[in-house]
Amino acid sequence: MRDFVNAFMSSESTFGRLMTKIGIIICANLMFVLFSLPVITIGASYAGLYRVMFKTLRSGGVTNPFKQFWIGFKTCFLQSTVVWVIYAVLMVAGYFGLRICWQAGGSMSYFQYALYGAALILTLILIYTFPSIAAFEGRIGNHIRNAVYFAFHKPWWIPVNLFFHIFPLYLTYSDPQLMPLYAFCWFFFGFGAIVMLTARLLIKDYNRFLPLVDDFGDFILTEDGKQIMPGSDEEKALYEEGGDSFGGHDQSEEDMIKELQKLDM
Repeated sequence: MRDFVNAFMSSESTFGRLMTKIGIIICANLMFVLFSLPVITIGASYAGLYRVMFKTLRSGGVTNPFKQFWIGFKTCFLQSTVVWVIYAVLMVAGYFGLRICWQAGGSMSYFQYALYGAALILTLILIYTFPSIAAFEGRIGNHIRNAVYFAFHKPWWIPVNLFFHIFPLYLTYSDPQLMPLYAFCWFFFGFGAIVMLTARLLIKDYNRFLPLVDDFGDFILTEDGKQIMPGSDEEKALYEEGGDSFGGHDQSEEDMIKELQKLDM
């Protein structure tokens, strides 16, 4: 019986791995809430949260959520903040546009549906842009292109992703009596759980463009298994030798562009 309990509680058991991931989600979620308090930093906080989840999935669930969140927040701060501010400004402008449509009435009211559609498209792009910023290097335009590519590469996941991000928010504000419970969930694990689910949907496609890593996700592995520290001169040499910005995998950025062209993007 003791052996069974020890095996069940071991960090290598299914239960142990599950509890480790739950702990990582909670810790990363608390970091996200703390760093999002200035509001303008919400974009950078999302990038940091995605870095933690990608690192967790690629390292078999062994990672330091505090360290990885800070690295993601710091390295992605500028691009994520610019994307978030642009999105927020456009959504605020769209809200005032809706108010004008509601007050004007008549044929003008039909214009609100175009605004709803535009808001949905912007939200979809935002959902796929933050993970791209967290995972890849490049300019904002490249990340938006990546967002379009990964969204329409498997379009059947688009409704699922929108459901993950929109329905919980709708549920939160639709029932004021349960608002304290929803606030508790958002504070401790809500954002992290949504990002983890989204990361799981994207990780298989992302792995085609990301460097190979060891079991802990801390090193880049070459074809012969040699470990290379990220950011080192050896990594740069590997990328130059590979001939693309991601290096070390079976599909290049040129292949991504070709697939975009097939989608008429």
